Amino acid sequence: MAYSDSDRHDKKWHRVCDSLHELPPLPTLPSDVILEIICRLPVKFILRFQCVCKSWNSLISDPKFVKKQLCVSTTRNLHFLNYAYDSRKYILTSYPLDSDFTDINSNFTQSDWPYAKFYRFIGSCNGIVCIADNEYTSLVICWNPSTRKFKELPLFEKPMTGVNVMTFGFGYDSSKDNYKVVVVLEYLVLDEDDSFFNKTQVKVHTLGTNIWRTIQDYHFGGLIVPMKGEFVSGTINWLFSKEQFWEYPCFIVSFDLAKESYQKISPPNLGGVDVCDLSALGVLRDCLCVTTSGYDVWLMKEYGNKESWTKLFTISYKRHPSKFKAFAKAIYVFEDDQVLLELYDSDLNLVLYNPRSGTLKATNFKLIPEVCIESLISPSSL
Repeated sequence: MAYSDSDRHDKKWHRVCDSLHELPPLPTLPSDVILEIICRLPVKFILRFQCVCKSWNSLISDPKFVKKQLCVSTTRNLHFLNYAYDSRKYILTSYPLDSDFTDINSNFTQSDWPYAKFYRFIGSCNGIVCIADNEYTSLVICWNPSTRKFKELPLFEKPMTGVNVMTFGFGYDSSKDNYKVVVVLEYLVLDEDDSFFNKTQVKVHTLGTNIWRTIQDYHFGGLIVPMKGEFVSGTINWLFSKEQFWEYPCFIVSFDLAKESYQKISPPNLGGVDVCDLSALGVLRDCLCVTTSGYDVWLMKEYGNKESWTKLFTISYKRHPSKFKAFAKAIYVFEDDQVLLELYDSDLNLVLYNPRSGTLKATNFKLIPEVCIESLISPSSL
């Protein structure tokens, strides 16, 4: 009896199926192992895995998983905010920190924000970047670039006389598991003698509420430097100056997010003489960092302990003779000890600095960046 090709194919298929039934079942991973694997993946893959099945979607959406992912997350991205005039949108471009910053076309992702106002970064924390319009309105936006979720905060009132200085800070209060935005407003008030004097107002917004609370002012005197506050160890820190026009900043004021109280932080000490000319404040390796006008970079290894100030390196860079004052800010330290720097007295802007060789490597970026870790935290749920 002759068999057709179709019959032969069917018999072969049945033999394959029978052999598969005889094989032992494939091993399955325990749920806790699956959790450990998924939470260590890049956020873009974790979000895709929500579509695998209901159980995975439930796992990834669980607040406990969101917090665990944040604890083990190691991926940090460099974010830039730019306004596109043709589309009248703000474009947030994100580059992985392991990319080659000399190549403007390296791997990146983009998100957009359809508001034609003047925005800038005012801080970042736990995967959320905070953006504010500090020119025309009092609109503040909390945005997670990894999930593209955002939240608009309620507007706050400004003094009727106008504002000379408006600076912000954004951070996380671990004692109450909440996030806060702080704004410091300096403005002029006319006294009885028809003379103007500076007055300060500090407002705090806790995410999840609908109000901005006016709290007590700091009592250390001086003028706050109009740069964003730096979040570290549950506090927001600003540079202060005793001179007009914010020349020669000489001390740091810290705001405790949990206690909502202020503390004066002593700068590094050189041979018994305080460094009284600080040019920039930042955060490196989760520690407070300052740069002096002489391009010395110092790290406070134990927050609040003035004895823990440690000099990391001196930037080998000569200021342009036409520039009155130097300004350099350390943004990020890589595993090979190279440092991503902002230089504000040259055309280099963002550079890679090698402390061992004292060499600078220019990048093609001109905008002010913000470094932020990847997370699943959604601002809209806070």
